[in-house]
Amino acid sequence: MSEFQNIKHKALKLNLDDSIYGTFAEIGAGQEVAANFFKAGAASGTIAKSISAYDMTFSDSIYGKEPSGRYVCQSRVEKMINYEYDLIQERLGPKHPDRRFFAYANTVVARNYHGTNSPNGWLGVRFQKNPGDDPSDLILHIRMHDHTTIQQARAIGVLGVNMLHACYYRCDSISNLVHELMEHLSTESIEIDMVETRGPAFSHIDNRLLNLELIVQSITDAVMFDEKGQVRLAKDELYKKNIMLTRGSFRPPTKVNVNILETGLSNFKKDIHEEEVVSLAEITINHLKEDGAITSDDFLARVDLLASIGQKVLVTNMPQFYRLTNYLSTFKPKQIALVLGVYNFMQVFDENYTSLDGGILEALGCLFKPNVTIYLCPYKEEEKGVLISLNNVEVNKKNEHLLDHIKDNGQVKNLEGVNEKILHIYSRKVLDMIRSSEEGWEELVPTVIADTINAKCLFGHPCDHKQGS
Repeated sequence: MSEFQNIKHKALKLNLDDSIYGTFAEIGAGQEVAANFFKAGAASGTIAKSISAYDMTFSDSIYGKEPSGRYVCQSRVEKMINYEYDLIQERLGPKHPDRRFFAYANTVVARNYHGTNSPNGWLGVRFQKNPGDDPSDLILHIRMHDHTTIQQARAIGVLGVNMLHACYYRCDSISNLVHELMEHLSTESIEIDMVETRGPAFSHIDNRLLNLELIVQSITDAVMFDEKGQVRLAKDELYKKNIMLTRGSFRPPTKVNVNILETGLSNFKKDIHEEEVVSLAEITINHLKEDGAITSDDFLARVDLLASIGQKVLVTNMPQFYRLTNYLSTFKPKQIALVLGVYNFMQVFDENYTSLDGGILEALGCLFKPNVTIYLCPYKEEEKGVLISLNNVEVNKKNEHLLDHIKDNGQVKNLEGVNEKILHIYSRKVLDMIRSSEEGWEELVPTVIADTINAKCLFGHPCDHKQGS
């Protein structure tokens, strides 16, 4: 339970701390943060300057032009906090060495009159945790879900206060920081879908785990990591692109996983007659859990290993595939390819869709949008050794006609060119071999994966060679 009855009391606590002093700079729809501090009282103790550079010409003259021509972007908010922080340090730093300076900024686009746009924004704080410290940064991207600009502005006003309070009082742990950001807010109003920290105040925080916590606390449904394992805003990477997504546990990534990723990409490019495709290895939150809990080391290991083979990663809280295609469709993609194992595909027809008014028909309608194609990877039964593909897959009898209809539409295809000789490799078996130091597991994964697991003692590998060093 919060120690503050409302956001006014939280802003007042900051105002009454004589050591905290700084600037608020707000562009576009985000004009309510400084207002909350003014309304709380004693604002002169916190606010050195408040500026609203609403006009683009004024904004450009202060912070410079954006090469992209976009004003609601990460580089814009970073320029704003950099400029304002340097300015307050230059003018007040020598006079007040005992103060902790900050610069808060946001650049936001709210809902337009017709409701046809995607309200979103970037918010940032550069601050000193202690007097004389090097500055630290907290940067957020948000999506707004309220239906009026007044509601959206109020939500940003609350979030801005939360950010500043979190920076000074609640950045001791990842869970506390994320919880603090959403205090007095709901995900029906505002969604944080990316967060980034830098500097000494956050030296104990791994940004990958911080973004994972957004999913754990149900603040967003997906976070993305690039080929280097760094957090990225999914919209910036996926907007109006061809997207191929391959679901798996990747624990660890095996030769089968790599073969499926490569074959899926080849099939997809051939069918759409285009070379530019964003390939995502998707891991659901359920695949990250072991004995009901998420292990940080295990999660980081998978992101690092997939990065070592140049693979982008999407972590989601969307076990149902229709939710996944709904999510991807928000980025207005050209074409979407889902590469699934036959077992996962069979689950599409077996799941209980009681949460949807239209049941399985609605789910399939959402899943098989006109620009969606599913490529099925064959599955080899362990006991019988029978190869199951689209040609002989069996679903619930009452749903067989639905499968036939989807086949006739050509939106489900066999994945052509898969190396059937290695389909006997299962991640769970490889994992057991790694944990027990059973010989031969290195032959079941790419060399770079084996080398990394051995070097870093991942997935519970005993690593006897390190113990003896």
